[in-house]
Amino acid sequence: MKKMSLNCLLILLLGMVMATAAETNNAAAKPAAKKEEAKSTAKEVAVIKTSEGEMVLEFWPDVAPGHVENFKKLAKQGFYDGTCFHRVIKGFMIQGGDPNTKNESQKDSWGMGGPGYQIKAEFNNKPHVRGVLSMARSQDPNSAGSQFFICHGDPRFLDGQYTAFGKLIKGDDVLEKIATTPTERPDRPVKRVNIDSIKIVPADSIK
Repeated sequence: MKKMSLNCLLILLLGMVMATAAETNNAAAKPAAKKEEAKSTAKEVAVIKTSEGEMVLEFWPDVAPGHVENFKKLAKQGFYDGTCFHRVIKGFMIQGGDPNTKNESQKDSWGMGGPGYQIKAEFNNKPHVRGVLSMARSQDPNSAGSQFFICHGDPRFLDGQYTAFGKLIKGDDVLEKIATTPTERPDRPVKRVNIDSIKIVPADSIK
């Protein structure tokens, strides 16, 4: 009887040791999991380096997650590097993101290029005011691809018809410089306004 009690005691003690070890491992794993979660949800911004200076834009994934991810994906692939702002209307907006603009000899096709696919509209309640980043499209609401525009004025008539997905947070002077550059038909800058690169970086890396 005593021998059986001793065995039971040993089993109980072993179980307690194993439970303690499991709790320790779980406790060690939680900070790592939290760190990974924080890393995956870290806020990112877009840095647009142009021939006229730099602009920084924040994203609105809460209202247009698909557009934000599409823009980030293309930027990370270098899709926008070497394109230009091909359509500029003072008091309205500056438009870019067309891969056709990489070729100066094909100006007739500028404004018609894209990534080879289209994304669904994500119309929302964000107003189209100065500095807002929105997506260009054709008459089909679900025809956005890569072309985007940054509002120079307050074109509120676009609200609910075009997908706003971010806003300028740094470089308003650059927006002003581009939006007021001399243009020729069809709303094309006389002097090329190049998009050297668009980089997606952590928001806390911007001073």
